[in-house]
Amino acid sequence: MSLDSYVTLGRSGLRVSPFTLGTMTFGEDHGWGCGPEESANILAAYLDRGGNSIDTANIYTNGHSEKIIGDYFAGRSALRDRVVIGTKFFGNLHENDPNGGGPGRKAIVQQLENSLRRLRTDYVDIYWLHNFDPVTPVEETLRALDDLVRDGRIRYVGFSDVPAWATAEAATIARFRGWAPIVALQLEYSLLERTSEGELIPMAQALGMAVMPWGPLRSGFLSGKYSSASTRPVDTTRTHLVGVPGEADYKVIDALHAVAADAGADPAAVALAWVQGRPGVTSTLIGARRMDQFEANLRALDVTLTAAQRGALDEVSTPALNFPAHNNATLAPMLQFAGASVDGRPSTPSPLLRAHSARY
Repeated sequence: MSLDSYVTLGRSGLRVSPFTLGTMTFGEDHGWGCGPEESANILAAYLDRGGNSIDTANIYTNGHSEKIIGDYFAGRSALRDRVVIGTKFFGNLHENDPNGGGPGRKAIVQQLENSLRRLRTDYVDIYWLHNFDPVTPVEETLRALDDLVRDGRIRYVGFSDVPAWATAEAATIARFRGWAPIVALQLEYSLLERTSEGELIPMAQALGMAVMPWGPLRSGFLSGKYSSASTRPVDTTRTHLVGVPGEADYKVIDALHAVAADAGADPAAVALAWVQGRPGVTSTLIGARRMDQFEANLRALDVTLTAAQRGALDEVSTPALNFPAHNNATLAPMLQFAGASVDGRPSTPSPLLRAHSARY
C-alpha cells in the first residue's frame, strides 16, 4: 500500500489517501507541537509521497495550525486544488462571545470565514462538526451546512465525536430534506480504544459513511516508547495531558511488541496497520511533531499483518461492549433456536425447531 492508493470517502466521489495527515501538532502554541518550519517539512514530505488528505481544526494551536497550512499553499496555488483540506468548527476562540463557537448558523458562518482567512483559500473540502451540542436544533446546523455547500464554500460535511444516535438522526433528516449528506465520521479508535465498535462503526457502515480514526497510537502509548519491561523515562512533552499507561494498557502494549517483533516491524507501524485494516475504516489520521516520528508512521504502509498476528491483537484488545454485544449474548439462545446468526456467526437450528417444522 502507498499514500496514493486512494479510497473513496464513504458514499461520495471524493478520493483520499489511506493515511490522512493530522495537523494538531502544527504550531507550538500549546507547548508541545512543532514550529512552522518543521510543520512545513512534514507537510511537504507527506505530499511528496503521494498523500492528498490534510486535516486540521479552528482550535488546533489556537488557529495557528490552519495558518501554517494556509501559508504553505499560498505560494503553491496550483497545488491547492490537488489536495483535500478538511477543517473543523465548534470550538470558541473568542472570549466572552457566546456565538463565537458551536453549531448555530451565526457561529458556523463566522467560524468558516475565519478558517478560510487563516487557510488562505476560498473553500474547504470537508467541514467537520467537531463535537455534540444537545441544545442547538440539528436542523439549523444541517441547513446552514447545506447552504454553504450550495454556495461552494465547502464541498462535503463530516461529523467528529458525535454520539451514534445523534449522527443517525442528523443523517436521516439530511436525507429526508435533500440536504448535503454526512459522508464521514471522525472517532477515536486504536488497540486501546475500541468502544466505537459497539455503535458508531456499525452505524457508519450501515449508512454509507467513511470512518476516519483519530488517536490510532493512543497519545503515544502504542508508539513503542512504552513497555512493562522498561523502567526508563519516556521522552514525551504531553505526559501532563495524557498521563501514562495503566496495568490493562500494558497487556495490550506488550502483545503489540510481541507481534511487532514477529512481523519485523516497529510497534507504531503495526498499531497503525491494525487500525487501517479494520472493517469500516477508510483513512486513518496520523500526526507527528518531528520528521522521524512522521517517517516511522509511514512505515505502516509496508506492513501486512498475517491472520494469526491480527488475531493475537484482536484477542488481547477486545473491548467490553454493553451494546450490541452484551444484548446479543442474552438473545443468543433464542436466535440459535431460530437458526439465525449471532454476532455474524452462523448457528445451527435447534433439533426441536426442525422437528416442529417437519410437523407443519
